[in-house]
Amino acid sequence: MTDEPNSSRPIRTTTARRGARRGLRRSKTLAVRGLTREKIEEAQLILQAFEQFRPRSRGDCRNAPRPCPWVSCKYHLYLDIVPQSGSIKMNFPDLEVWEMTETCALDVADRGGITLEEVGTLLNLTRERIRQVERSGIDKLRAALGDEADDALFAEEEDDYPPECDEDDSDE
Repeated sequence: MTDEPNSSRPIRTTTARRGARRGLRRSKTLAVRGLTREKIEEAQLILQAFEQFRPRSRGDCRNAPRPCPWVSCKYHLYLDIVPQSGSIKMNFPDLEVWEMTETCALDVADRGGITLEEVGTLLNLTRERIRQVERSGIDKLRAALGDEADDALFAEEEDDYPPECDEDDSDE
């Protein structure tokens, strides 16, 4: 791959290769600071108008129609809101909500355990990134529990993902 204009092979970034492999685009982050005050107020008025229809508990939404239309719910997989900055991360910028196969993290949790690959597909991340987040969470739990940590439980988790798996996923 070269930068020469006469080259027959285009330069492809890692992101482009990843998207071509999985058929997905990277997530897109929208900064709130780019919105005008009028747009923010307009959005707040719209949210207030629909607030009365929003489910209040898991029991209210468990049997609701899917895909779930409440993208502002913290369990919705379509977007994430970063509280510190107020920015909005669209996990699937190339899809509309109704095109998603899964929209609620609680529905996924109710089904039981799933593989790293399945979690990666649901969150538009690689399985290696999911493994890193899982490892970080386990480390934080260990630190928080201290001496109360059940080493047998954590040892079982470590056995699920042998070190050689790390090397297989590193190119994603």
